[in-house]
Amino acid sequence: MSSSSILITGSSGFIGQSFQKKYKEFYRIQRFSSQKNSIGSINFEKIDTVLHCAALVHQKEKHSFERYQEINTKYPVKLAKKAKEFGVKQFVFLSTIAVFDETLESIDENSIVNPITYYGKSKLDAEKQLLYLRDEQFKVSIIRPPMVYGRNAPGNISSLVRLVRYLPVIPLGGINNKRSFAYIDNLLHLINEVIIQRKDGVFFASDDKTINTSYLIKQIANGLNKKIILISLPLFESLIKNILPKLHQRIYCSLVVDNKNSKKALSLENPVSVEEGIWRMLRND
Repeated sequence: MSSSSILITGSSGFIGQSFQKKYKEFYRIQRFSSQKNSIGSINFEKIDTVLHCAALVHQKEKHSFERYQEINTKYPVKLAKKAKEFGVKQFVFLSTIAVFDETLESIDENSIVNPITYYGKSKLDAEKQLLYLRDEQFKVSIIRPPMVYGRNAPGNISSLVRLVRYLPVIPLGGINNKRSFAYIDNLLHLINEVIIQRKDGVFFASDDKTINTSYLIKQIANGLNKKIILISLPLFESLIKNILPKLHQRIYCSLVVDNKNSKKALSLENPVSVEEGIWRMLRND
């Protein structure tokens, strides 16, 4: 076990829980729940790194911008200030590519941030304030992943898995878009390297290969040993675009995340291919 001690917020969420499971033998991990505990109750003197995974994300239930700011901006900034005051060495903040306009077809380190959702706006506000706190003794690391997938992960990939399980014919054939995803182990590997190397700044997490929606569905079907028929229905696409434009954006449009500079800065290679990641997600590996 490493002598390094990490405080994880959002420790019951998908990413926080996954990090604990993967690295519990490597770090001394303390869990923290903002719903059950106050920042004043934390003994920061025994903490080297704070990994902040807690957030208010996109939900069916609508929240005000003030609510997003309270949880996604004010809370992590308050936590980081207190951590810095007590000599914590590093604050790692799980952000999102939603800090960009998600209608962009490609994103890299030079893309202009322009969030269009409350979630993205609140995350960007937090990024700016957190980066202002960094110095030689207090490293601030921002990690921006696209959609993260893995066993029991929330999000649209889980919805596609259910679709493949129960429908023999799926009207999502012939979609030639390009989408970037991040398999959970690839994201965790990047987070771990950022912590080990004490790297600060902004980092992008993404699988090495982009895939289109039709290929993703085929890979899911292969992993489930399920025979399906993919058909192309322009009328179905038109219907989705008119009724559920955000869903249409994610299914039919491209969003490529270029993280080669982040990988170079960390001397990082992703341990898992996208095909292997999909297989592991379905096989509960």
